[in-house]
Amino acid sequence: MSERIVIAALRHETNTFSPVATPLGAFFSRFADAGDMLSGAKALRLFEKTSVPFAAFVKAARVRNAEIIVPLYANANPSAPTDKAAFDAMSEAIVSAIAEGCDAVLLDLHGAMVAEGIDDAEGELLSRIRQVAPDVPVAVALDFHSNLSDNFFAAADVVTGYRTYPHVDTYETGARAAHSLFRWIDSGTKPYVAYRRLPMLTHMNCQSPAREPMKTVMDRAINAEASGEVSNASVFGGFPLADVPDAGLLVVVVDDEADKASAVADELASLAWERREAFVYRSEPIAQSIANAKALTEHPVVLAEHGNNCGAGGSVDTMAVYEELIRQDLDGIIGGPVCDPQAVAKLIESGVGTSVSIEVGGKTDLPAIGQLGKPLKLEGRIRCITDGRFTVTGPMFTGVQIHMGRTVVLDTGPMSLVISEGRVEPFDVGVFTHCGLDPTRAKYVVLHSRQHFRAGFEPIASHIVLVSGPGVCTSDYDSLPFERLTRPIYPLDEHATWSSPS
Repeated sequence: MSERIVIAALRHETNTFSPVATPLGAFFSRFADAGDMLSGAKALRLFEKTSVPFAAFVKAARVRNAEIIVPLYANANPSAPTDKAAFDAMSEAIVSAIAEGCDAVLLDLHGAMVAEGIDDAEGELLSRIRQVAPDVPVAVALDFHSNLSDNFFAAADVVTGYRTYPHVDTYETGARAAHSLFRWIDSGTKPYVAYRRLPMLTHMNCQSPAREPMKTVMDRAINAEASGEVSNASVFGGFPLADVPDAGLLVVVVDDEADKASAVADELASLAWERREAFVYRSEPIAQSIANAKALTEHPVVLAEHGNNCGAGGSVDTMAVYEELIRQDLDGIIGGPVCDPQAVAKLIESGVGTSVSIEVGGKTDLPAIGQLGKPLKLEGRIRCITDGRFTVTGPMFTGVQIHMGRTVVLDTGPMSLVISEGRVEPFDVGVFTHCGLDPTRAKYVVLHSRQHFRAGFEPIASHIVLVSGPGVCTSDYDSLPFERLTRPIYPLDEHATWSSPS
């Protein structure tokens, strides 16, 4: 009899300061033709040929000629905590499938999901799984931005995390998790998981493993795994925009021998802690960043506005950067996508080719940081209207179908602004090319993104300028009303300390 393997995805990065709600439908609406609840053959059709961990799980299971059960594929854009009813419904889909009996479980999770009344949704999901299947082998592939509780580690057998930011090794992360799980199943030797949580909120602009200070830490983890020193070694930058007790940089090492796993975990954690000051990002005023961009003579210049980006839970409708671009008389601009369903509806009603005067953005207040929405009045011609659907061709989430909602290009002369009904992280040039815009021909490309834009846009950029716009994805942690963090924590508390438990 063939093995029965349950493969599921439940992914959400929760910004607890975000004003953007996360109902059940948000987990399925971002993908074209996903439907109300995505599972089974439809999930396989949409994601088996992509580069996400789920696809690696499916391939590994097919190699074993296993029966594959897909009870859920759910993935919402980063936003506020989801409601408990939605979390319960999605959890029940996974747990009930496992309760029917299986030989292994492979989970494509995020690691920073918060639900109503639940700080660590992934830990809660695993706890529920253990109630119905206490001994089934469970492997989890996680996002680099994970905040995980002790409950999670009490239930997970194999844990791997992305090693890149932007995340271009998602498939490989799933393959690493599946390989370790099936090696355990075939050998009968259960792995040991060692983890170290450091009291430090790293700034996401300083987290990328491609650059220091994270590069040395991640390179050591990669080498430890590649050499066979340990089975798996992962470093998680953590998601600092979550006001939960377990937020912080995290190291996870898996091996058959507990002493080896613990020793490598201690080493990696010490390397990260020694570099804590270098993980602090210091912002500059918007006007200065725009002036710096204007002084550059090689184009295109990518301006990454990271204060209110979709990829960290922002509303993506703050217009301060565009206002400053206009004030400083820049032209040759392509920008967006700005999320404004109301403006989209009005522009579509006017039709392609018409000239309009319209207020764009600023529809969302940000109460967590005491900021009111401020629209920007623009005049221009409607250049294009699309259904907002395209397939990712770049290195991040390759092959995934994206649905931006109805989308309009407003041409003001100096700027072509993409306005969409949905929030979309611009990690792929398709956000522009699907509506007839060529970012390689622009002088300036404005993106609401912190790091993920690099996947699709860094190869075409002559220069990259980071712009600290206002929003709930701010790098100014002192402006966020943290109440539930475990204190002291660096850099909010400079006196924070850490020492190895070993």
